[in-house]
Amino acid sequence: MNNSLTAEKGSSTQITDLIRSLGPGIMMATAAVGGSHLVSSTKAGAIYGWQLAAVILLVNLFKYPFFRAGVQFTMGTNKSLIEGYSDMGRIYLWLFTLLTFVSAVVNTAALLMFSASLLSYFSPVTVSMTINAVVIAIVCLAILLAGHYKALDKLSKGIMIVLVIATVSAVIIASSKGAIAPANFETPTIWNVASIGFIVIMMGWMPAPIEISSITSMWLKSQSEQQNVTARSALFDFNVGYIGTAFLAIFFLALGALVLHGNGQELETSGIGFSHQLVSMYATTIGEWSRYLIAIIAFFCIFGSTITVIDGYSRAMAEAQRLLQPKPMKHRTILNGWMLLISILAIGILFFMISELMTMLNFAMILAFMTTPVFAVLNYRLVVSANLTGELALTPRMKALCWVGLAYLFGFLAVFIWWKWLM
Repeated sequence: MNNSLTAEKGSSTQITDLIRSLGPGIMMATAAVGGSHLVSSTKAGAIYGWQLAAVILLVNLFKYPFFRAGVQFTMGTNKSLIEGYSDMGRIYLWLFTLLTFVSAVVNTAALLMFSASLLSYFSPVTVSMTINAVVIAIVCLAILLAGHYKALDKLSKGIMIVLVIATVSAVIIASSKGAIAPANFETPTIWNVASIGFIVIMMGWMPAPIEISSITSMWLKSQSEQQNVTARSALFDFNVGYIGTAFLAIFFLALGALVLHGNGQELETSGIGFSHQLVSMYATTIGEWSRYLIAIIAFFCIFGSTITVIDGYSRAMAEAQRLLQPKPMKHRTILNGWMLLISILAIGILFFMISELMTMLNFAMILAFMTTPVFAVLNYRLVVSANLTGELALTPRMKALCWVGLAYLFGFLAVFIWWKWLM
């Protein structure tokens, strides 16, 4: 009997330790569920109904091994993926650094503008969107500069809990209302040329740009410095975050399919316009009381993405700087400097170049989409060359999934090039 109690206590302790180890995977999920989920997934449901549900799940499956590589490589070698790129050749490190810098500034500016527009639902005073963006940037920096990893870790977990509860509740409420599309409504098909642009970009940014895998490895290194992290706990944390983002994408698609699909209103093209339209449509469809519920979902999505993007991209840039220009400077000083620089440049875009933001964002999206297959190959090569063992080893099934995933990434890159420049 004592042995039984000891076994139960040991099992309970293991589960508790796994829950406590949650961190980098949850932060990855928080960074991922911004525009790609709130806007792209909901729009997919609004336009095409349930047709893209299987596509979203397959995309997440095919990209899984390349995001997982960040955890495998870091836990197996105690190096970040960025250090791995540097070991493979400085040209890869420079490519990563340039891509990350462009993405960091433009994505932060877009997320600040996005979250600032949603803040207007809660702000007791009426101020310009740029002022709201400055306030949000200051709040993000205050949280990060005060606590760094620990503060972001706790905030990300809180945001994800609220987000999951609110999203699932909204889907249940919408489901109880039934479909709103009229019986004679004809759903647009995904099998035509006109759909390629939307589908390819949605797939390219689902669940997140590939550089997030290297940022996850940086978060994992930071977590390992503060607590004991095992291969099992790191993979558990990653799987919870990654699989969670996949299911959240389906829930957001369900919201679009249940509430917006076939209601006769023209959808806004911009992310900001669409988010406001989403909130208003829910209020009229489900009830005025739901306006703040949906607004909270939207705001927490984007605010969570904003703060994790500032922290993650800054860590990546600080690591790249350390490898490109090794100097005897404190890591925290470099990291703080990048947080401030990225935030200031993003605010500068909103003040002086806001009319060009969508053009810059589209450029960043295209650049990230086109370089995704390259970094997927690099991640695969790093994991293979590391000769990992045990739970971190690359199994035959995972290796097969890698090859299928690479075929998908390069195949859709070819489709995108044809659609964008050759069609």
